[in-house]
Amino acid sequence: MVSGNCAAVRRSVGADVKLHLGVMDIPYENENTTTGDVAEILEGKYRIMQTFFDRHSEEIALMMSNDLAAGLETMLAGAPLPADPFAESMSQVHHLFVAFLDNAEMNGTEGVPTARALEGISKRFKNKKGEPRPSFIDTGMFQASMRAWVSGVLNAFPK
Repeated sequence: MVSGNCAAVRRSVGADVKLHLGVMDIPYENENTTTGDVAEILEGKYRIMQTFFDRHSEEIALMMSNDLAAGLETMLAGAPLPADPFAESMSQVHHLFVAFLDNAEMNGTEGVPTARALEGISKRFKNKKGEPRPSFIDTGMFQASMRAWVSGVLNAFPK
């Protein structure tokens, strides 16, 4: 007898679902660094993605459940299931993360705001300095490259 709560059963029915937060690995212009490198450094030092999830997990769960409900309604109406049942909510998570950084929601955690943000240092400006800015938005590539995706969902990534 196999327990209904064992990992093998959860995987076989598509219930071993995992939410991933990360970035598309894009090289920075004129540097030997990528957005993936920056994401690893920032997560190690500031726990940005973890803090984002900790503060917005209920909203994210609601977005995902709304996607599942919409998919179920679609299926019950006789239409084919979407290739990625979480496409809309994952797009919404990206926009929520962009707002999280734009609104300086990391402020108050250890080391935030950063000295570079307070000094307005940015590679976007010709003289490399401007008005104070939110932390973690220098060129904007890290923020723009953020992606959320779900693994372990049947039909989520067709071959």
